[in-house]
Amino acid sequence: MRRAERLHALSEMLRRSGSRGCTAEQMASEFGVSVRTVKRDLDALENSGAPIWSRPGPGGGYGLAARSNLPPISLTPAQAVALLTAISAAPDAPYADLASAGVQKILSVLDPRTRKKADELARRVWVDVEPPATRAVRSALEEAMAEQRVVRIRYTARDGNKTTRDIEPVIFASRNGRWYLIGWCRLRNEMRWFLVTRIEHASVTKTHCGDHGIQEVGTPPATARSVSRGGE
Repeated sequence: MRRAERLHALSEMLRRSGSRGCTAEQMASEFGVSVRTVKRDLDALENSGAPIWSRPGPGGGYGLAARSNLPPISLTPAQAVALLTAISAAPDAPYADLASAGVQKILSVLDPRTRKKADELARRVWVDVEPPATRAVRSALEEAMAEQRVVRIRYTARDGNKTTRDIEPVIFASRNGRWYLIGWCRLRNEMRWFLVTRIEHASVTKTHCGDHGIQEVGTPPATARSVSRGGE
């Protein structure tokens, strides 16, 4: 096992051990190396920013602080900027704020040299996008989708007519650069598409969604795919 792979596996072992931690002897046995090598690896992890704690004496050992949930990450500067670009170019995408926070966590554990190069490259990439819907609206829609609860929206139709509706969220969909909430409209008793930027207000109710599924939305265009791994 190469050292980089061992460092990653070592951090995963520490993370899995939780508050119990692991002794240097246990880690040495697990990876077939000496205790001295394990301690050098632990120093390397700590120098990279991993919050490693240690307890001396009987019952002691090493572990990762509870605030840590990311192992050391190896990205090229271009890969790091690719993540930044994707997030910056789609501020209206569902969970964009959470994605941005996640990317910042990833960048924070990069080695200083890679982070510096990524910062320099990022200055050479500009984006100019329209302002997204308000954060309050997007937060409500995101929560309703994740928790599968009915969301009450105030919506302005294309003709200017305003209505208040209870929607059972089914999917978020991006079409021609615009984001839609597709869900079962309890006002019209049918599946409807709602342009997110036309939703003036949204609040999550305590009512759970029914059994309306993705298949009721219809057959997606041949060019459409989900964002799940593999696009299924």
